[in-house]
Amino acid sequence: MKFIDSHAHVNFNAFKDDYREVIGRSMEGEVGVINVGSQYSTSKRAVDFANEFANVWAAIGVHPLHLQKQSFTHQDSEELPATEIITSGEDPVMADYFALGQNKKVVAIGEVGLDYHHFEDGDDIEKIKHKQKIVLNDFICLANELDLPIALHCWDAYTDLLEILKNNPVKRGGVVHSFIGSYKTARKFIELGFFIGLNGVITYSDSFDRLIKEVEVEHIILETDCPYLTPGGKRGTRNEPTGVIDVANHLARIKGISPEEVARQTTENSINLFRL
Repeated sequence: MKFIDSHAHVNFNAFKDDYREVIGRSMEGEVGVINVGSQYSTSKRAVDFANEFANVWAAIGVHPLHLQKQSFTHQDSEELPATEIITSGEDPVMADYFALGQNKKVVAIGEVGLDYHHFEDGDDIEKIKHKQKIVLNDFICLANELDLPIALHCWDAYTDLLEILKNNPVKRGGVVHSFIGSYKTARKFIELGFFIGLNGVITYSDSFDRLIKEVEVEHIILETDCPYLTPGGKRGTRNEPTGVIDVANHLARIKGISPEEVARQTTENSINLFRL
């Protein structure tokens, strides 16, 4: 494998008709794939896919938005067509996730975390935040019990996330997925033993160049978050794990190093973090 897509969602419905072809293209491109769950059903599907395909692994968890039953529209004029996302309102049963985590191809807990971005009018914001924090702490304990790293979702909540990680450390560390904070914030997570996950977002604006330049490649892992966040130049089309190659090329250009060095180091980082 030349590349690892450390955060993919080929286990989502966007790929239900052609996931085998998508994974086949990934293998042809020498891209290993970690499919990440967002609730129990997609976590289970990630494990099923990992069992079916070589160089495919799974992460299991509940996205913070799935802790509350709601509906919202995901829309980006330059990305996929607007789609309605209906969240499940899952109350995670840790025993079920513990059992799922016994599978040898489960390499992380995630995605789990905090999302303070998608509040709706009338929401009891403090109640929602409290539940997200409680569940995140539960999943940190599960990660420690299973001796796994953790893949963290965080939107508009880096301060609270840092506080939680300081008070309830993850023994194996992990990755702050789809990182969009400052390089100074990135340093705080790195000091706690976390990698910084970068994807197609970094190709959308030069506002991420400082982050790219300041964070050493030894602390970065690559991802796509497919089917979302298609790298620039291809926006408007469904993202796939092979999109991680475009992320690597952009990272190399901004850092002034070779794409081969980016591929080598970030893949080594993922292999070490997830024990692939």
